[in-house]
Amino acid sequence: MTVYFNINYELNKREALRLIDHQVDAGEPGYVCVADGVILNMANRNPDYLEVINGSLFSICDSSYVPLYLKWIYGIQAEQYCGSDIFMDIIKLKKYQMFFLGSSRDVLDALKAQLCQTDDRINTMMFEELPFLSVEQFDYKEIARKIEEAHVDIIWVSLGAPKQEVFMSRLKPHLKRGVIIAVGAAFKFIGGMDEKRAPKWMVDHHLEFVYRIFSSPKKQLKRCAWIVVTLPQLLYREWRKKQNAEKS
Repeated sequence: MTVYFNINYELNKREALRLIDHQVDAGEPGYVCVADGVILNMANRNPDYLEVINGSLFSICDSSYVPLYLKWIYGIQAEQYCGSDIFMDIIKLKKYQMFFLGSSRDVLDALKAQLCQTDDRINTMMFEELPFLSVEQFDYKEIARKIEEAHVDIIWVSLGAPKQEVFMSRLKPHLKRGVIIAVGAAFKFIGGMDEKRAPKWMVDHHLEFVYRIFSSPKKQLKRCAWIVVTLPQLLYREWRKKQNAEKS
């Protein structure tokens, strides 16, 4: 794990999965953030949110642009690891007891049907809606009780950023074990409901943000505007950090 742009990233996919497995085996609670460009931007504008992000075990890099930035500044190779990818990588292992939290009942039912095609054990696992509340209003003790009763290893959360990251940080103290991973719209992508991910050619050419803008212009244009405004300073600070490290 290494800190880039003030975020504690694990950029190696195999190591990320190994660390999650180690945490499960240790029987200790923790959470993992899936940090896309929006989270990177929000965390660097909000110290409290940055503290939440870095209170995780680590963050994976769900951004096609951060690897480009790292190549420009440090000359290193890194890969994007998006939420839906780590979600399906762990599902395909067929080794963990899991709990699925968030989204609507229709989305959860569609997700369950899809996942059971990969691992039929999932038919007996818990899929729970969450009420539409602020992060301060959730009954974390009761949610943790249900999770503990299910004896789970992995807790998947779909609430959207920045809500889901704060949710994980507040749920963790009430758990005795289990790794919480927030995967945003992955439930809808994989369940085939409402939202679809950009075509692979757009993802490969770093154009997924264009697809998202056309899919949800009001929401995404505001987010992209903040990124455009703050990105130059963020890149400059990271470049200066590298220069200072080389001098010391």
